[in-house]
Amino acid sequence: MKNHKNETQGRIGVTSALMLALAGMFMTTNAIADEITQLDPNIKGYVKIAGISGNVNSIGSDTLNNLMTLWAEGFRKQYPNVKIQIEGKGSSTAPPALIEGTAQLGPMSRPMKSTEIDSFERKYKYKPTAFPVAIDALAVYVHKDNPIPGMTMAQVDAVFSKSRRWGARENVDRWGQLGVTDELATSPISLYGRNSASGTYGFFKEHALKNGDYKDEVKEQPGSASVVQGVTEDPSGIGYSGIGYLTSGIRALPLAEKEGGTFAPPTQENAMNGSYPLWRHLLVYVNKTPNKPLDPLVKEFIKFIYSKEGQSIVIKDGFFPLSPALMEKELAKVE
Repeated sequence: MKNHKNETQGRIGVTSALMLALAGMFMTTNAIADEITQLDPNIKGYVKIAGISGNVNSIGSDTLNNLMTLWAEGFRKQYPNVKIQIEGKGSSTAPPALIEGTAQLGPMSRPMKSTEIDSFERKYKYKPTAFPVAIDALAVYVHKDNPIPGMTMAQVDAVFSKSRRWGARENVDRWGQLGVTDELATSPISLYGRNSASGTYGFFKEHALKNGDYKDEVKEQPGSASVVQGVTEDPSGIGYSGIGYLTSGIRALPLAEKEGGTFAPPTQENAMNGSYPLWRHLLVYVNKTPNKPLDPLVKEFIKFIYSKEGQSIVIKDGFFPLSPALMEKELAKVE
């Protein structure tokens, strides 16, 4: 994600006329639900090899928990003698697990911090290896009946942060300030987010809040599913989570980087071309000694993720697949 200069916003609210115009554009359904995520036909199928067995542990991201579980199930169909244990309590749990050797796979929904890399390097004298495994559009969710057609990044910032580093002139705590004119207009905005152990919490703080401070009113949730559940049950709710957690009870809002810009829904195309402002790579970190191949079991698991079967699972779980070119580049790192 690129860094952006602060944009001074003339107004936080969207006018009623603009609301109506945009409502016609986006209607009341999720644009993402209408797009079929495509798997590139050039992605190769997985080729099974002999002699793969044993146990491997995965500790890290909650966002990636379902994906890791589905990948493990698909991998075990290839290798029934393999056991993969998965624990997803937050991205911040991955680096210490890799450092201590209690996990061979460290899924994270954000890049490692420099302090985490330094801690790893102090012990092993080399850096951990990161593999991008899927593309995620970090979605801003509202209740399915909320009529708001989209938000600018300054509005998202003014809703969730007390710092307002995107340049919003006023705090936003009522739906009417965002142009909502029905009975929801006078309702206080109810905020749902992740806890600080979460990579999603860190990514949203960095990119949506420009490292500003979250409001004290944000209800911190232990997992992505809890955020979605909270917004589903709260007509005044708004929250953020990976696009793979989209359900019928919520809407993923189109976002615009600047006031007057085009609202881009969180689709595969918009994430890949960067027009949706909150996209990211989901990552799996491993401990790989330089100039030595990965452990055969870990190596084959990574190769499975980068196969037609593995990337089909990405789509099944609601995220977006990688390009063949990127996967080809990353596969060179496993040797």
